[in-house]
Amino acid sequence: MLEIKKLVKNFGGFRAVNNFGLKVEKGTIHGIIGENGAGKTTIIKCIAGIYKPDGGEILLDGQPVYENPAAKVKIGYVADSNTMFEDYTPARMRDFFAEVYPDFDKEKYASLNEIFKLDQNRRVGRLSKGQQMRLSFMLAIASNPELLILDEPTSGLDALAKKQLLDIVIGEVEQNGLAAVISSHHLSELEKLCDEITIIQNGEVQYQSNIDDIKGRVKKLQVIFDKTPDIDTLKESFGVERLGSVYYLTTTNYDENTVSALKLMGASVIEEIGISLEEIFVITAESR
Repeated sequence: MLEIKKLVKNFGGFRAVNNFGLKVEKGTIHGIIGENGAGKTTIIKCIAGIYKPDGGEILLDGQPVYENPAAKVKIGYVADSNTMFEDYTPARMRDFFAEVYPDFDKEKYASLNEIFKLDQNRRVGRLSKGQQMRLSFMLAIASNPELLILDEPTSGLDALAKKQLLDIVIGEVEQNGLAAVISSHHLSELEKLCDEITIIQNGEVQYQSNIDDIKGRVKKLQVIFDKTPDIDTLKESFGVERLGSVYYLTTTNYDENTVSALKLMGASVIEEIGISLEEIFVITAESR
């Protein structure tokens, strides 16, 4: 479906994305997370065909995306800010999309509007940010894309609208085999939604796998030692916090050798603590 190979994007002398790779199959959702300025939106705009890559390839069904109308009509794109004509009404934007996208379904658009309830005769520029996001999403979904690209799609939405939007994405993926790429700061949403996650730092892949595999490598441990360990040695391999006699250790490369190393340091109790995607993101950022 979507394959990205060694993507590079520069802005002047600044390299925003470096050797980025990604594969997304039909019927799956892939999340991209990273700190502000890590390159998420740049990657999203390259996938959407807005930015021309300075190196590497972005292929949709084996065809390049950039300057390829045949590939772009298969893509639904929801930007993190308004990209629609501000003087148009939603109804006029609907008609415009129907002319551009051959598979646009006006009945599907109408059914989506029964959920989101937008005034179809109010100009886009007078809609709130949340209303503009809903409209952009409705237009993208009604275009019946094969690939849906969402950049901070729940920004400006209330709790109900967020749930409605995400439920629709899940339904499209399950029922129609849609592939989706989502960038978001709301990591709890991505944890529930995504099949796979890519964590990026400075435009490069830090971790890329399904969430269970990532949680298998990034761990938070509760450890008690028989005697006080050498803190400097401990900090060479772990993030370290201490509360009384209990040490809370974090690692981004957990394996069977981790437990052995702790036991050699005198650990008598080693327990894994449940960890969320948000905590994993913080740990990987701090480890850098």
